[in-house]
Amino acid sequence: MSQQPTRRIVIGDVHGHYDGLMNLLDTIAPEASDQVYFLGDLIDRGPQSYQVIEFVKNSPYQSLLGNHEHLLLEAFPNGQVYAPALQAWLQSGGRATVASYTDMDVLVEHVQWIRTLPTYLDLGDVWLVHAGVHPEMPLEQQGYAEFCWIRDEFHRSTQPYFSDKVIITGHTITFTFQGVVPGAIAQGQGWLGIDTGAYHPKSGWLTALDIDNAIVHQANMYTNQVRTLGLDEVTTKIEPQPRGRQVLKR
Repeated sequence: MSQQPTRRIVIGDVHGHYDGLMNLLDTIAPEASDQVYFLGDLIDRGPQSYQVIEFVKNSPYQSLLGNHEHLLLEAFPNGQVYAPALQAWLQSGGRATVASYTDMDVLVEHVQWIRTLPTYLDLGDVWLVHAGVHPEMPLEQQGYAEFCWIRDEFHRSTQPYFSDKVIITGHTITFTFQGVVPGAIAQGQGWLGIDTGAYHPKSGWLTALDIDNAIVHQANMYTNQVRTLGLDEVTTKIEPQPRGRQVLKR
């Protein structure tokens, strides 16, 4: 019996939706040989951040650091609470995360694990990062501000950052680009955005991209619907504009 080829599967922003993530993984049915990557923002806004972190932490899968994990880390520098950063995190969805923990010692343990997460992963032909890159800066000069937080400068870029690899990001919900419907993937200059707004009531779709087979698996957090589509079926190309306005590329 021939062995199935290894799949590389990238999952967008989960935002504390454990049950929906399990639905998505049931649809994907990863084999032991498959490589599964999360783009960050495992936590906040949704009701089950503890369960998501506990699952990913104890899985063979790799996660990146998202801006919501970065907010959490800033709230607990050196293991101590920093009140101003704590308030910023709580107001950005962190209250739902705290509510999902019954044992604060476990939260501390999870924070320590989150500190180990990388900000990007280079898979050779594909480059994974939560938010993007600054198009006018060398990689070695970039950090959390770019990899976890950037939006406009990256999306406005008129040239691919890499000549030999595609950047895959989460962070910016795709329907916020003009002409992109809820659930669709956004394609820019050398990048794909797969944060389809799992927590947002306008969408609810959590997306996983099977890179090597150009297949998209999605689960809806509100309706429990699941679907599998070809990448071309669910991708909308956007044309960057100098002043940041995104338009649909016909």
